[in-house]
Amino acid sequence: MSGGIKVDVPKFWEYGYQIIRGVYSPDEVQAFRDGAYASRGVAGDLLSKPLLRQALLDGKMVDVAQQLLGKEEIVYAGDSSFTLNSKQHGYHKDNADRKDQNAPDWQSRYTILRFGIYLQDHERHTGGLNLREKSHNTISLKHGKNIYVKTRPGDLAVWSLRTSHSGNGTLLKFPRWIQPTPEMKGKYPFWWKEAKADGDRIAIFAALGLDDAHHDRYTDYLKTRAYMCDIWRKSVYDDETFALADKIGLKVRDMRAEIEGDLNVGRHEAWQPIPY
Repeated sequence: MSGGIKVDVPKFWEYGYQIIRGVYSPDEVQAFRDGAYASRGVAGDLLSKPLLRQALLDGKMVDVAQQLLGKEEIVYAGDSSFTLNSKQHGYHKDNADRKDQNAPDWQSRYTILRFGIYLQDHERHTGGLNLREKSHNTISLKHGKNIYVKTRPGDLAVWSLRTSHSGNGTLLKFPRWIQPTPEMKGKYPFWWKEAKADGDRIAIFAALGLDDAHHDRYTDYLKTRAYMCDIWRKSVYDDETFALADKIGLKVRDMRAEIEGDLNVGRHEAWQPIPY
């Protein structure tokens, strides 16, 4: 584990998330923005997009994951994307067993991380991420202090897939001490709200974890989702991509090959529980 990026490991496991300041340079942020614009309409995950695969292959997410998870080998199973002016908001969790505290996801330390790179300022502008502190230890979407995450361009956010989170949060000018929850989005006069940052709201997301039972269960769940199987079928990696990933300790599961010919995958449009 290189440890080149400073991570507070105990704090992450206590609160369920961490914001790491200044991971990316202004040039890297601009390259991601340019890559997102150029990749509009291009199907597949980030690793299959030549102008965005650097988000996974530059080693920064892997470095953080290695420190947080305590293992050298980190696994990626094709779960990554970028959004451009997404309107999604509302607290949710991303893990498979998000509504059943007795299910396998909740019986041991959860080892899949969601990374987010927000490519515009949300320290002084509205539209950022909301998280609930310590919500990674319960299925409740109401448990935990609501936090508006004030990311700056260049920051790297990371949270547990079990952590309750929401996009497109509201930052108020007044009263500054109030951090509205997602359901309060339209309950304040517009002149109380900070403006959105100039330009398009662009964010990059990826899930990384360990090669363990949690990872297997999460990929089994993703195989039930139609949108995810569609992404996998359109994600083609060349030999160079596998070689670059291997060099930084990233094990890439070729989910496209894994689901090929399987008629049982992708049957659900919305989340459904899987058996255990």
